[in-house]
Amino acid sequence: MENAGPDPAQNLRRRSTYSTSTYSTTSSSSPEFANDTVDSVITPDSDDDQPMEIVPKIEEVEEASIDGLAESKPTVTLPTPRKRGRPRKHPLQEQKKASHSRSKTGCGTCRRRKKKCDETKPSCINCEKNNVVCDGYEPKQPWRSGKQRALTVRHSIPAELPMLVEGVEGSVDQMFFHHFTAQVGKVLSLTDHQNPFLEIIVPMAMGHTGLMHSLLYLSGSILVANEPNPKSDWEERQEHHSSKAMRLLQQDLASTTSNGTNAVAHIGDPSIAQTLVLCLQTVCAGDLTGSYRFHLNAMKEMLSRQQHFPNEQLRQFILEFLLYHDYSSSITSLANPLDQRSIDLMDGFKLPEFMIQPQAGTLLGVMDGLFGFISRIRQLRDQIRERRALNYAHWWDAAIMDDAFAIDNALRMWQCVHPPDTPRYTASLLYRQCTWLYLHRTIQHSRPSPAFKQAVDEGLGYLRSLPWDTDDGSTQSILLMPLFLLGCAAFEPAQRPEISDAFSRLQQWSSLGNIKYARMIVEQIWQMMDEGREAETWDWETIIARRGWDFLVT
Repeated sequence: MENAGPDPAQNLRRRSTYSTSTYSTTSSSSPEFANDTVDSVITPDSDDDQPMEIVPKIEEVEEASIDGLAESKPTVTLPTPRKRGRPRKHPLQEQKKASHSRSKTGCGTCRRRKKKCDETKPSCINCEKNNVVCDGYEPKQPWRSGKQRALTVRHSIPAELPMLVEGVEGSVDQMFFHHFTAQVGKVLSLTDHQNPFLEIIVPMAMGHTGLMHSLLYLSGSILVANEPNPKSDWEERQEHHSSKAMRLLQQDLASTTSNGTNAVAHIGDPSIAQTLVLCLQTVCAGDLTGSYRFHLNAMKEMLSRQQHFPNEQLRQFILEFLLYHDYSSSITSLANPLDQRSIDLMDGFKLPEFMIQPQAGTLLGVMDGLFGFISRIRQLRDQIRERRALNYAHWWDAAIMDDAFAIDNALRMWQCVHPPDTPRYTASLLYRQCTWLYLHRTIQHSRPSPAFKQAVDEGLGYLRSLPWDTDDGSTQSILLMPLFLLGCAAFEPAQRPEISDAFSRLQQWSSLGNIKYARMIVEQIWQMMDEGREAETWDWETIIARRGWDFLVT
């Protein structure tokens, strides 16, 4: 019996202890887990202690082991980051922010070139090495919170109101506008019964930005031309309105196309009015380059294409304005500016239905027919100029003289359409007298004669009869052309002071820039007459061209 085999219960305790100890050792490397496991082993001291009860205990150990791993995970020590290279734990956005903050301390040139700056004051060495100009450093700004910056942004937004009149910006523009309505518009009134500039053009400009810029450009040009030392802001605003007016006019014309072509189908009234004002600007500013001709030709083209005008009164005024300046330009231009379009427009010039009498016209010479004589005399001058260039023995032939007699007879039969008790009546007689002088000066020898003296004296008599002090300005505005023709025919020195005084009064009254140049040509002709060079004074168009000038006497 003593040599009997081992006790079964003892063997069972050994196997259970070994199995549990082995799992605990292999399940966890922590001594805590091993001790807890050993202490919790239940030995089969009773019949209820069966090996199957170890399974829940094993599961509990397993669960405890997993919880222990989860709790110990955040405490695991990571390797120390390398000092070189980009830190792996910092996001890319934070690195950009740090780089941007560093760039604020660099000079302006390095920041713009995205180069590293050594931040040497007052200029960095990096810029000197690269041979570039260092822009320096921005002044340090005090720190402000986000709320403070937001308040600053809100307070910096100006509460601006829209412009009262589109195109009129600031005090200088307001002065230009006042000068046009108070002075320039009256100077350019051209009539004693209405003022088209103040009654038609200005109201239209209030609703059309391009036309308003043209008005301000015209008014500013007159102010600058008559100011010995014009202010810089005047000149800046004048140039501003010039560029804006031209650009807006080009846009208006480009938008009026027909069937996808460049042919103008319908041109708005403001665009034609704007061209008229720009033409006047060249006259009032004393332009000598012939820029007026570009605008006159553009108006010819517009009026030739335009079939319908919503504003018939505006059409009447623009057409008469064009013809007056177009035919007047033939007196001073070496190349005859009158083409077939000029003749067609003059022949097709009709009074609107609400105007019955010819005296309703605003400009002398157009409706009363005197400019038709001006055109015919200009053709005679061109024929005589050709014969003089060919060195003919005499400047005229039978055909030229026949035309001259026909014009002379027509002038003698011409009748004034204005009432005798009005300034326009006297001005019309002055126009007829100067038209005859233009004819007589064309076909006669350039030397003193009783006929010249009588014609100039009669013209000066009409000039004295004009009400310079009481007239509303409609007469003075059309006196430059007859004054120029009187001066070119004044061979008698005694007649010249009165003509000079008339030039001075006209310059003082209107301040237009072309008056002084017309006077300079007249005074040069007088000097040539006194020097015995009368024959050269016949061709005053060439005298003007030799100076390189091209201007209007309107």
